[in-house]
Amino acid sequence: MRFLQHALAALSLSLVAITAGASPASPQNGVDYRTLDKEQQTDSGKKIEVTEFFWYACPHCNAIEPSLVEWVKKQGDNIVFKRVPVAFRDSFVPQQKLFYTLEAMGKLDELHKKVFDTIHKERRQLDTDAAITEWIVKQGVDKQKFLDVYNSFGIQSKARRAAQLQTAYQVDGVPLIAIDGRYLTSPSIVGAGMKGASEDALHTGTLQVMDWLVARAAKDKGTEAPKKAK
Repeated sequence: MRFLQHALAALSLSLVAITAGASPASPQNGVDYRTLDKEQQTDSGKKIEVTEFFWYACPHCNAIEPSLVEWVKKQGDNIVFKRVPVAFRDSFVPQQKLFYTLEAMGKLDELHKKVFDTIHKERRQLDTDAAITEWIVKQGVDKQKFLDVYNSFGIQSKARRAAQLQTAYQVDGVPLIAIDGRYLTSPSIVGAGMKGASEDALHTGTLQVMDWLVARAAKDKGTEAPKKAK
């Protein structure tokens, strides 16, 4: 019996060690994050620029959204947070234009989450100009004003710029988080070292790596490590 107790105790300690090792508290380059060969220019001054590359129809982007929003709130004024909608295919472009149109009309805070909910909770596709227009009218937005912005040269230019950023940051999947134009991490990158972890655990691990990278970027800039808002 005593042998069995010792064996169980040893097994418990082993499981604790495995669980503790699964959390990327000390991120490793090439394991928990990647470093771009060519650093990208940012326009955030002394603040750390954090950019999420995402796609509205991506279930993983939808899943991490609540945790990411909370993380951004905790960072407060220490970072400049941006989103870039990707387009791996031409069929992604309408959602790119939707994002930038909502942003231009000052409707992003109000409707960004509703886009995710419509696609992933209500199971409605918003992947064509017609479907998006029909949906936006139901949200109480003036149809003609929306279309004027949606089809404008400015929105088309932003979509082209998003494609350039997607290439420059070597985006091969979403969600992908870029820190200060140099470092990249994501649940899929972190997941390589957290075999079998749940999606929630991967989100926690990713945000932990992001904390570490923000602090590192601040140190690289010679600024004080950012303090989170309470």
